[in-house]
Amino acid sequence: MSTFTIFLALIVVVAFLLVVVIMVQNPKGGGLSSSFGGGGTQQLGGVKKTTDFLDKSTWTLATLMLVLILLSNVAINRGTGVIDSKALDTEATTQPVVPATPAATVPEQSTDNAETPAESE
Repeated sequence: MSTFTIFLALIVVVAFLLVVVIMVQNPKGGGLSSSFGGGGTQQLGGVKKTTDFLDKSTWTLATLMLVLILLSNVAINRGTGVIDSKALDTEATTQPVVPATPAATVPEQSTDNAETPAESE
């Protein structure tokens, strides 16, 4: 398995986690933080801490995704050979094969004494 494939798999996992973290958040103060304890006084971790955790998770995952994308660009296998234009390579280009044209056919002249168009003038 190549390095690029590993980076690609990590990018997909981070993208999925980023979508999940963003979908859990509610911009109006609800979301995951209000589902713990129903918004009453008994809350697991508190509203502020859950919101801070989701906010930090979003920024961390977004940064990680950006770094993985940039590193995957370095890991792309570009090949070891020199890539030159095939149009400029005179050895690689072949001359098109032109089919031989048949010899021009000359109309047969009749043996009788019929007038030819040149003689009638």
